[in-house]
Amino acid sequence: MSNGPHHLQPIVKSPARQRHEIILPDIMAVSELPKEPVAIADMAECFGVTHRTLHFYEEKGLIRASRIGLMRVYKHDDIARMAVINVCREIGMPISVIQDLFEQLATANSKAEANLLFEEALSTRRRELAAGLSLVHRQLQQVNALLENEDLTSQRQVPKRISPELTDEERNCLQLMAEGYTTIRIARTLEMKVSEVEEIELRIVGKVGAQNRFQAVAKAVLLGIVVS
Repeated sequence: MSNGPHHLQPIVKSPARQRHEIILPDIMAVSELPKEPVAIADMAECFGVTHRTLHFYEEKGLIRASRIGLMRVYKHDDIARMAVINVCREIGMPISVIQDLFEQLATANSKAEANLLFEEALSTRRRELAAGLSLVHRQLQQVNALLENEDLTSQRQVPKRISPELTDEERNCLQLMAEGYTTIRIARTLEMKVSEVEEIELRIVGKVGAQNRFQAVAKAVLLGIVVS
């Protein structure tokens, strides 16, 4: 029998994977759970996501909404699920991996087992991030080696110029270039015309023996003129 307008009516969908009742790892303490049912607007605000994101997670079978009249609401089970999802997304886990994790959690028989499965998923992600970091480090070393080799080649072709003489104006401009400022932004920061900044950048490029502003910054860093 219906309890009137406050009766919860589940929203029937056909998710990509069947949702299972699962034991979740310790992510959100029971005392932190808001009073249920939680409206979709409050759910989105709680986790810093959009309504569209919550709908997407529903389509993937990760959470499930009910309705009170026309209002979409969530129960404590889905709030706890969303806490796990949010943590996983913040560390870059793909949705498919989160779905696999939830399927594994469905086999857990205790909170300790659920925590262990979650720790294993985190360890796997840590190895992936470490591998990615190692790749970036190797690529950075290769870039530095190429720049150093180019600098040595340039020194063999022209008289050695350890530290070119730059005016204070040029040094200020070069430092902003090294910090990633665009020409327009440099002009605003130094209260100059864009054309004036362009002329300064051209002088800097010529003085450090570069071919463009990006190479000029790289050479200036290698020569210790600016700090990247």
